[in-house]
Amino acid sequence: MSTNSTPIPYLDLKHQYKAMEAAIQSRITTVLNHGQFILGPEVEESEKALAAFAGSKYCLTAASGTDALMMALMALGVGPGDEVITTAFSFFATAEVVSLVGATPVFVDIDPVTYNLNPALVEAAITKKTKVIMPVSLYGQPADFKEFDQIAKKHGLFVVEDAAQSFGASYEGAGGRKSGALGHIGATSFFPAKPLGCYGDGGAVFTDDETLYKKMAMIRVHGQESRYHHVVMGINGRLDTIQCTILIEKLNRYGWEIERRQRVAKMYNEAFAALGAKLVIPKVKSDRQSVWAQYTVLVENREQFAAKLKELGVPTSVHYPSPLHHQPVYKELRDRYNLPESEKAAKRCISLPLYADMPDEHVERVIAAVKQVLA
Repeated sequence: MSTNSTPIPYLDLKHQYKAMEAAIQSRITTVLNHGQFILGPEVEESEKALAAFAGSKYCLTAASGTDALMMALMALGVGPGDEVITTAFSFFATAEVVSLVGATPVFVDIDPVTYNLNPALVEAAITKKTKVIMPVSLYGQPADFKEFDQIAKKHGLFVVEDAAQSFGASYEGAGGRKSGALGHIGATSFFPAKPLGCYGDGGAVFTDDETLYKKMAMIRVHGQESRYHHVVMGINGRLDTIQCTILIEKLNRYGWEIERRQRVAKMYNEAFAALGAKLVIPKVKSDRQSVWAQYTVLVENREQFAAKLKELGVPTSVHYPSPLHHQPVYKELRDRYNLPESEKAAKRCISLPLYADMPDEHVERVIAAVKQVLA
């Protein structure tokens, strides 16, 4: 096997920046000149643009996706004695914020096809302590929010969408609303590697509920109702003005980028379909679209597969190698759960390069390398 192929990038943000350099530099210069680095006018401008894109009445930017999730739970009054039903197959922040507000995460297994929280298993996990169902729209595909909404209404619960990987994904029948605006509150991340990312940590919350919006606005600035007048417990959760200007410009290009991501994923799907069980390709349900935060497949002997691809100049990543109930910090929860689909996915999942500006020749190189390794 050849070892002298020039490596292709797993993610290349430099090309994207070059395409937007003049607009971004102009925006940054404007902020440097007016000097309102915290809660400057571009913050509200970005929030209005993000809300319009998602189809939500209200948006508040936040310092990170983690802070966005925490603001959502705090606004709903989630705290000690409460339970939040969520997935164990996600980034750690999903469960972390539940624990940080003093509540208990209750893990439910995933749908083995979409890797999202399985709605058929959720109702059995509801107790008198349950306050929120928090699905994750993993890898860019919205979770089953029609079903979660029905369950929540039946039991008097809130639905919080963890849209850290899926902002802007489409869901048929949602009235034009996109991922991020599919629950009582949605929270997303603008970490640079996300489909829509800024140039540092960032996030946002979305809601149609004015009361929740106003409460989250206070929570974001240390619980302030007015200057030095604190009426609720809060955090320092603001996103700085420069990052908001970057989001404004990147949002202008985002529709095109989503189309490009879908095109790359389609090329992969068509090329890999014949590999069958050797490489299980991702499935997107017919009533929704994905923004393809990752192109994640299942393989046997993942470490060997990754090593051989690396020799051919193709990088990979794993999202995620351990379900959350297996994390050391949750050791007391490990034996409480039997989540076979989450554990299977964690052992076999591996992500291939995919980004909006990925050249077709790089896509073809990935396809050729995968076929060579699995031949």
